Amino acid sequence: MPYDRHWRESICKAAAAVLTALALTFPQSAASALPETIQRVKPSIVAIGTFERTRSPAFNMRGTGFVLGDGNVVATNVHVVPEFLPASGGEILVARIPAENGELRQRVATLIAVDKSHDLALLKLEGAPLPPIFLSMETVREGQEAAFIGFPIGDVLGLTPVTHRAIISAIAPIAIPGATARQLTEKVVRRLKSGSFVIYQLDGTAYPGNSGGPLLNVETGEVIGIINMVFVKGSKESMLSQPSGISFAIPVLHLRELLRQKGL
Repeated sequence: MPYDRHWRESICKAAAAVLTALALTFPQSAASALPETIQRVKPSIVAIGTFERTRSPAFNMRGTGFVLGDGNVVATNVHVVPEFLPASGGEILVARIPAENGELRQRVATLIAVDKSHDLALLKLEGAPLPPIFLSMETVREGQEAAFIGFPIGDVLGLTPVTHRAIISAIAPIAIPGATARQLTEKVVRRLKSGSFVIYQLDGTAYPGNSGGPLLNVETGEVIGIINMVFVKGSKESMLSQPSGISFAIPVLHLRELLRQKGL
């Protein structure tokens, strides 16, 4: 019937108008924003390690870092940075910077600040500045979608930044274990639950090479935390074959405070 046809056409037009209004009113979804976010932050992700020309391999990767501020400051974990380096200068701290064409640049790095209680470190890079990532001021909530980017199993698969999705599954107090306990067992978690500050528990699988990498707001690409630990169900050897899917990140506010203390 003509009436039915016109009525349906009116409904379709009204629905299209509503959908258009919603698209203009609400921000881009996390799912659709992630590819753009990855491309925006990848130039700021570096691999932290040591370099010794006479060693094979010459580069020994230790974790992930990300560029801040003026483009020459890198944030990472304290446990990523070697505690001692030879005074002779044979082994040096460096950051390796992946490029889209597969090339790698290497910069000498110097430790300029540490916050051992929150497992945070700042490095200063030599050379021209790199694109920085911005730090978030937002309030993080449980259930919020996030992503982290870094080098999950070191340079085994080549130094290409890898992105993992996660949600903030819990915000709870916990303490940071000693420098040799970056992998958490059930016993260690129970001991630390009396913790000293709030940490983000993630429903996402991180690996040792992710340590020091940024936890990102998927839509804005801003840093909301720093990957720090992964929960291990069994032995350390089972981390790759049987990952727990539970990781932890330090809230970015502690990194902000460290930067403020150093006038950066």
